[in-house]
Amino acid sequence: MTALQIFEYDKLVGPGEGLNGKAVPARVFAWLEEQCLASGERTPVWLKLTSRRGQRAIQVCNYVGVLRAPCGFQIEILPKIGRNTSEAMARRKLIEMLKCLRGFRHFRTLNADLQTEQMPLLEVFLQQFLEAVRVIVQRGVRSDYTARQANLSSLRGKLVMAHHLSENLVRRDRFFTEYDEFIQDRAENRLIHGALLKALGMCKAPGSQRLARELCFVFADVPVCADVAQDLKCIRLDRGMDYYKPALDWAKLILEGDSPVAGAGKHNAPSLLFPMEAVFEAYVAKHLAGQVRQGFNLRTQISRQYLVSHSEQDWFRLKPDLLIEQGAQSHLVLDTKWKLLDGVKGNSREKYLLSQTDFYQLHAYAHLYLKGAGNVVLIYPWTGSFTKPLPVFDFRCSDDLKLWVLPFCFESCKLLLPEVSPLNQYLCG
Repeated sequence: MTALQIFEYDKLVGPGEGLNGKAVPARVFAWLEEQCLASGERTPVWLKLTSRRGQRAIQVCNYVGVLRAPCGFQIEILPKIGRNTSEAMARRKLIEMLKCLRGFRHFRTLNADLQTEQMPLLEVFLQQFLEAVRVIVQRGVRSDYTARQANLSSLRGKLVMAHHLSENLVRRDRFFTEYDEFIQDRAENRLIHGALLKALGMCKAPGSQRLARELCFVFADVPVCADVAQDLKCIRLDRGMDYYKPALDWAKLILEGDSPVAGAGKHNAPSLLFPMEAVFEAYVAKHLAGQVRQGFNLRTQISRQYLVSHSEQDWFRLKPDLLIEQGAQSHLVLDTKWKLLDGVKGNSREKYLLSQTDFYQLHAYAHLYLKGAGNVVLIYPWTGSFTKPLPVFDFRCSDDLKLWVLPFCFESCKLLLPEVSPLNQYLCG
């Protein structure tokens, strides 16, 4: 299986263009161009057309995971954690970070499998799905009562008189009936069966192929979903069906019904891509919970405030990534940003590579959630150029409002705090 490993924001070119080994076959480059030129809702947010030294090029954006072309060529997009990130380290960190993403917290790193380091990311993802389905088979594939209508030789259930008269006017040995049948034909099983068939055509590892065939045999009596979107709406996890959730999360992703990014264009090319901002936010939230001091609570994705009201309606919901509370009182607003800063470039021109928009955003959060006084925090990834907290920022409009820019260290899995600051009353180092 042909695969190319690149980092976020790397550029891809056609064959013969070089670009440090980031060239792809001509048909793959043509397919990527087609995706970029798609219009409307089909326009991809993970690719854009650009140029490199006068040559056409395609730049991948802030999405990570696997992009698979119709011909089978795979592009693994890895997170750029630092200036000199190795592909092996970025790959391991990506799998570790995906474990924290909502809906994928059941992701298991296969530390005991020595082949995982060399296994393509798509194979790793498919292996996770197959293992989740294996758990369902071991614990039992659930059945449900489904309403059926049929023209039977014996009365079963209730007689549907209108159809009975039209169908059996001269057939007195037949009964058109409606009855309930306890079968495995339910939306959850149909989605899993459809994803299994798709995974069988995608996986190349012999072990995964064998397991996929075995699982397809188990689900052979279950129809494949004809309408993925409709079956997704019909998912109903009854009591005791929590073990279905991991497999369904993967099935949604594989079938592209609930994919973070759905494939564009006329080709059916599965792309398992994840927005890096969401991955980083989930990773920080999981580990930051261990730094919150006793008596305080860490909340995620709070959305109870709005920026304006208009005609008795609330507009523009404000939703900070993280909020530290004590009871009903908000104490600290934190927002994660997946961007590489430079702690040396602290002049008025470069501004550590910070974004003015982010400051405006935190200022709005502070006024709504903290009543304009207190502390707000911007969290960026730790790099060799950003190793310690920046000096505090004072808002000119309020002497009681401070903004802190802090690095999150991937090695210690901790948010690095200033030695002395008001933040220490809420978080421990």
